[in-house]
Amino acid sequence: MRKISVGLVLSVVALMVFTFAAADAGAADTIKIGFNIPLTGDNPDVGASSKNAAEMYLKKNPTVEVGGKSYALKFVFDDNEYKAESAVKVSTKLITEEGVLGIVGPQSSSQAVPAGEVANNFATPMISPWSTNPNTTLDRPFVFRGCFLDPFQGPVAANFATDELGAKKAAVLYDIAADYPKGLAEFFKAAFEEIHGPGSVVAFESFTTGDKDFSAQMTNIMMAGADVLFTPQYYSEVPLIVRAAKEMGWTKPILGSDSWGSGDLMGLCGDECKGYYFSTHYAAAGAKGETKAFIDEYTAKYGKTPDDVAALTWDSLGLMIQAIKDTGGLSGDVKKDRAKVKDALAGIKNYPGITGGMTFTADGDPKKCAVVVQINDEGKFAFFKSVCPK
Repeated sequence: MRKISVGLVLSVVALMVFTFAAADAGAADTIKIGFNIPLTGDNPDVGASSKNAAEMYLKKNPTVEVGGKSYALKFVFDDNEYKAESAVKVSTKLITEEGVLGIVGPQSSSQAVPAGEVANNFATPMISPWSTNPNTTLDRPFVFRGCFLDPFQGPVAANFATDELGAKKAAVLYDIAADYPKGLAEFFKAAFEEIHGPGSVVAFESFTTGDKDFSAQMTNIMMAGADVLFTPQYYSEVPLIVRAAKEMGWTKPILGSDSWGSGDLMGLCGDECKGYYFSTHYAAAGAKGETKAFIDEYTAKYGKTPDDVAALTWDSLGLMIQAIKDTGGLSGDVKKDRAKVKDALAGIKNYPGITGGMTFTADGDPKKCAVVVQINDEGKFAFFKSVCPK
């Protein structure tokens, strides 16, 4: 019995050693990418769009060839709850506990700015698909983005209000407590007043995240005599603002930004938002080529048209994978490999994204065009015009 027991124990130990060795080998042949996204909180549709696009990508591309070796792709999704402090914790966990090679997200600037600091401090490449605030990538060589910047989007909106809407006086309504709307509101104001002179933004009204009553701000806007209202807010807030404006008797144009295009804007706003314009990253209606193929596949899989968050997540993930391929080979030392991926990302030229071609600047920002869409009578975001950097 003693001999049998010892032999059994030795066999079990040998099996365990083999199993752990196999697991380690499997881990060595796996590339892990983390997703820092809001699956709960104020804007869960943003996280849902991100995850949908990523899962669709993974199903089509379960493996990747790097330096002649095949690796299985593994995505780690973690919920930042649409909070800055949670986004910081998620990035730290993905890097130090999960050992990811790179991170996609966060999406919104309020989370991407602090999370970007974590990624850069840990020397881990990060791409924010949707954060347009300049501070996300500023002085952070490991942080990139898949979208245009607010210093570009602000003038696009100001010029559109002037040239297409005939506005000479503008009002702005924005969330002063959030990085994205606050920054974009300021860029719009500067650009509009450069065209029309100081004081041409006749009302610059703010509120705080979570506010539901905009009657006081709309009273000031109505009294100021503005020709257009610019509100760079998220899809969950826009319907409340639009209804408050109409209840106060506002009949003039309302202009938005790329944050309008995410989530179920039309499900929440309905007919009240039809006819308005916003600047964004791509137009689903009338898309062609690879963009149409992406839209058709996404729509068939999830039962809805992909928003700009989904499209930008697809492109950002593609950029990350392209950079991994461009390293020419991975060493297995995650810290060294992260640095190689960062260098490869910085060197990407003319990437054919479904939201437009992209070449990164030295700051990790892509040179790309913006699209202005109009919400048509069918409630779809129809292409109106394209505006490209000069």
